[in-house]
Amino acid sequence: MATFLQRLGRACHSRRWLVLAVWLVVLAAVGGSAAAFSKPFTADVTIPGLESTKALSTLQERFGAAAAGGDGATARVVVQVPQGQTVTDPADAQRIGQLVAELGELPQVEGVSNPFDQASPTVSPDLRAAYVDVRYGVPTGDITEASRTALVDAVEGAATGGWDAAVGGQAVTDPAALGGVGEVLGVVVAVVVLLVTYGTLVTAGLNLLTALIGVGVGALGIVAATALTDVQSTTTILAIMLGLAVGIDYGLFVLSRLRQELLAGRSVPDAVGVATGTAGSAVVTAGLTVVIALAGLSVVGIPFLTQMGVAAAATVAVAVLVALTLLPALAGVLGLRLLSRRQRHHLQRMRETTGRLDVEPHAQHAHAARRAGVLPAWARFVTRQRLVSLLAVVVVLGVVAVPVFSLRTTLGDDSTAEEGSQQRRAYDLVAQHWGPGVAGPLLVLVDGGADPTQQAAQLAAEVEGLPDVATDLPGGGVVGPVPSPDGTAALVTVIPASGPSTEATTDLVSDIRALRTSGGGQVSVTGSTAVSVDISAKLNGALPVYLAVVVGLALVLLLVVFRSVLVPVTAVLGFLLTVGAALGATVAIFEWGWLQQLVNANGEAPIISFAPILVVGILFGLAMDYQIFIVSRIHEAHSRASRSEEPMVAVVSGFGAAAPVVVAAATIMLSVFGGFVPEGNATIKPIAFALAVGVLFDAVLVRMVLIPAVLALLGRAAWWLPRWLRWLPELDVEGRAVEASLASGARGERPGEATGERTGAAAH
Repeated sequence: MATFLQRLGRACHSRRWLVLAVWLVVLAAVGGSAAAFSKPFTADVTIPGLESTKALSTLQERFGAAAAGGDGATARVVVQVPQGQTVTDPADAQRIGQLVAELGELPQVEGVSNPFDQASPTVSPDLRAAYVDVRYGVPTGDITEASRTALVDAVEGAATGGWDAAVGGQAVTDPAALGGVGEVLGVVVAVVVLLVTYGTLVTAGLNLLTALIGVGVGALGIVAATALTDVQSTTTILAIMLGLAVGIDYGLFVLSRLRQELLAGRSVPDAVGVATGTAGSAVVTAGLTVVIALAGLSVVGIPFLTQMGVAAAATVAVAVLVALTLLPALAGVLGLRLLSRRQRHHLQRMRETTGRLDVEPHAQHAHAARRAGVLPAWARFVTRQRLVSLLAVVVVLGVVAVPVFSLRTTLGDDSTAEEGSQQRRAYDLVAQHWGPGVAGPLLVLVDGGADPTQQAAQLAAEVEGLPDVATDLPGGGVVGPVPSPDGTAALVTVIPASGPSTEATTDLVSDIRALRTSGGGQVSVTGSTAVSVDISAKLNGALPVYLAVVVGLALVLLLVVFRSVLVPVTAVLGFLLTVGAALGATVAIFEWGWLQQLVNANGEAPIISFAPILVVGILFGLAMDYQIFIVSRIHEAHSRASRSEEPMVAVVSGFGAAAPVVVAAATIMLSVFGGFVPEGNATIKPIAFALAVGVLFDAVLVRMVLIPAVLALLGRAAWWLPRWLRWLPELDVEGRAVEASLASGARGERPGEATGERTGAAAH
């Protein structure tokens, strides 16, 4: 693989203008397709085959689309009159009537309810509040920004003269968006890190430019895909967040190795070839691991999650292709300008003084083991105190991971919205005047049987005795049964005493499903709350399966890469500590409410249902990135070390060579992910936070403390491979074949040939 990538890098270098033109054409084509054919994103999250979703379809067949909520988006406008007044007062009732009429005239609105309808009034028991349900004729993703703004303006206009008014529901759910202050600041921090790492604006700009081109192709491709299928609104945000981070990192790894080779005296074409063959091999392996982790989301059989994983995996694959083709091409354009002015001057002085700049690889690594600096000193400390270092990391991450055992997930509703938002205010008004359960009623459907209405009546009587059923409402917590028009089904509405996302409501859904009745009809629990409960349970149940599949595939890949049994095992065990700590910290802040000021969050709510499985997939890929880049350099040093040298020398040497780049890469990852936390919406914020702290834990504690400590403890046994596995192919991630071919070529070249090539490269 290394030799193939070396040839690819040199080919892209020699045909640099053609490669650049091809990428620009691809970017323009994808962007044009996105502009011409794209459709709005969807905010709907559905999983076919669940009891609640199947019952929802049956409910629509038996009672009509309106009973099941219809196909269009909905919103609920809640108004509260001042203390001492009631909504039935003539003046207030007239204002509510005017508001209902105004809401009915809003764009894309199909119909509105009347809170004073005698058949189904929606006035609070204390007569101080009322709500109006607004039905749209289009799904959530098709509601225009103008329609959403008109609805909010109408509600805010009603909040005058002592009235309070707010609107919640799907129709006002803020779509995931980019461009906040946090995201911009994250990119700025990434640029600063690149400047410090390279010492030159040209190289930092090249690194960022290639990453942006890769993200542009990936993101615009996802937008264009909306013409063919419905795409979830958070898919593009996740792809951009991950694509930008890995795009910068992969470019950093290749460019850092390229600059090392230039400083070692190689010509620009040779340096491009070596960097693409060595660092490029690690990029391919790391990228493949990320792609496996993301594409592996398809094994859980959840369509929207498969879509997210495939979209993000495609964006990562584009980032890998950019690092292997476009980056070598642009490096050929810039040549020695990739080095700082001071480095170019130093290179010229060395050439004039000695006439030879090449340094033997073994000498480089022997020197690296003795070099001064914070990171080599850190490696020596960790390897000397290896047992203490290992135990310290395990204890620290283990303690941080403790809250993960309290993890609760939900699909999200107005009760989990940010405090102060329209949705949260609407929910709080409903909870204050009707009770929290009114915001998320459960629909119990009895379909078929000898007498579905009689069976539903029996069921309703039993449900009234269950815990967490509302008892203080005028009509009680159980309404019905209501027979279907054709008499083949009956519906019972259950109002929980707790909010939609509480554990008590989840238990109530299970308790109702556990009831046994006679009559032969099919009993199902549905409604938005039941759908959220079922989706969360499905995702939580799929997580162990997904983890087993992805970890198994990654173990095989790492086994082939390092030709070792213990290195892949320690890599995976370290990842389990990382993901446990990342999710534990997320639970403590977003669910328990600890230190919320740090992330600009308020309120305590369960984590969005698909966050844990996405975090596991993305963090696994990134953790293996750092594992490959650090351990491949340690393995490279180990393979070059003599039998008499201590194994710890190779650990320190390889760590010293890779750690500066990994520190820069992790800092960039942290800044990019962290940029989505302060200004991110309620869906993205916990995911971005978990990824940010996960990168911090993995890069600093696991890959830079635990792994060197473990390798120092194991010594040469770390690279043990059973005889029966020695048939495995060698991927040569370290690029030994590349350096060997260059060394043999250098020995066989004619006098003056290499010098002439270097002189030409310098002139270029």
